[in-house]
Amino acid sequence: MQQFTYIIQDSLGIHARPAGLLVKEAKQYPDTTLTLTKDGKSAKLNQLMRLLSLGVKQGDTVTLTAEGPAEAQAVAALQEFFKENL
Repeated sequence: MQQFTYIIQDSLGIHARPAGLLVKEAKQYPDTTLTLTKDGKSAKLNQLMRLLSLGVKQGDTVTLTAEGPAEAQAVAALQEFFKENL
């Protein structure tokens, strides 16, 4: 298991556009379970509506966890995604 923590910079937080892109990015790792956690609530990154229901806003701290055969690649790619988009 690998994980990283990130503070959301986007002024709108995780809204529909970046959430959709995040789900698309996560689907590149079908054998790896990717989970986003905020304030004790979690959502798998391949579940768009669940992800949006976390209500992640600017300044919130989230933790992304990856478990599976491609966890190292997924974490590296998603860290870059978060820096560029969130």
